[in-house]
Amino acid sequence: MDRQRRTAFLPLCILLVSTMTTACEKGAAPAKSAPLMIQAQGSFAVGGTVVKSPGTFDPYKPTSDGATLHGDHAYVFYQVPVDRRRLLLVFWHGAGQFSKTWETTPDGREGFQTLFLRRRFPVYVLDQPRRGNAGRSTVSLDVQATPDDQIWYGMFRFGIWPNQFPGVQLSHDPEAMNQFFRSMTPNTGPYDAKVNTEAVSALFDKIGPGILVTHSQGGGPGWLVAMKNPNVRAVATYEPGSGFVFPEGEVPPAMPCLTGPLEGVGVPLSQFRALTKIPIVLYFGDNIPEEPSQVPGLDNWRVRIAMARLFRDAINRHGGDATLVHLPELGIRGNTHFMFSDTNNVEIANLLSKFLTEKHLDEEGRP
Repeated sequence: MDRQRRTAFLPLCILLVSTMTTACEKGAAPAKSAPLMIQAQGSFAVGGTVVKSPGTFDPYKPTSDGATLHGDHAYVFYQVPVDRRRLLLVFWHGAGQFSKTWETTPDGREGFQTLFLRRRFPVYVLDQPRRGNAGRSTVSLDVQATPDDQIWYGMFRFGIWPNQFPGVQLSHDPEAMNQFFRSMTPNTGPYDAKVNTEAVSALFDKIGPGILVTHSQGGGPGWLVAMKNPNVRAVATYEPGSGFVFPEGEVPPAMPCLTGPLEGVGVPLSQFRALTKIPIVLYFGDNIPEEPSQVPGLDNWRVRIAMARLFRDAINRHGGDATLVHLPELGIRGNTHFMFSDTNNVEIANLLSKFLTEKHLDEEGRP
């Protein structure tokens, strides 16, 4: 390429490496060293509020009088590939997590952010308000430095500490577990589903139509965003754990559990119907008991998958299109609460690609 052509080409796209492969375009898993071409990337804050204290600010005698605080926004990093698909993907983390969830896996492989970028989807990974890069909260919270790694280990179904479950899709390298624990991050303000919903809905207002991909704690407010914003064209969720919505009058009884009762949330049927207008898929992994367990981390997911099935049934009963995929029923074994970063995460990504294809959500071209 001569200098003039090269100069004209470079502003068009940010060239990380040369060109995408045909295998990548078809959704196959390319080698880690396969090239990527990015048309645009960047980051921004979205949503949030501004709090102003009483009084007048004096720049010569600065105090909080008359000062402002910008907070409760979401932080978003995005990448748009060359030859993009029409709809974009928005990735929303779960409890104790931030956007790192979707990035490089703890054992150093490509996460969903890159896997789906290779499949030519624009990818937007967010930190919800009061978490990670969106840590500026308008409400104070005392963050305690409490040792709890082993509690999370059990809750995320890696095994029963210090042992892993047999056949678990988890790296045996101690450094991988070190990396995972170091990806945990606290809330910097009280958890507030309404604040999170408003920020992520503002994101969809800004970026337009897309598919919302949620994990765990992100699942509950994810339903609220989908009911609120018509730019959400589908929801794919990995082990949503709470905030399951039902039409008023159809909320199932609370489900007792060692980690506390799990309750559904009633919403007006007119609001709930928004969930019946879009394709929805819920994925659950392995080592979830059907009967009560004496292990809190396992009993926790026994009731959550049960509530998820009732949620699916409620959507379909009202004419919707919701599917719950329990991986062991497909013969896919050993997956944890973080199936999208487990050692078989390419296989898990292929399931999502299949869903997107079947629902005509991976079409070519710009929106």
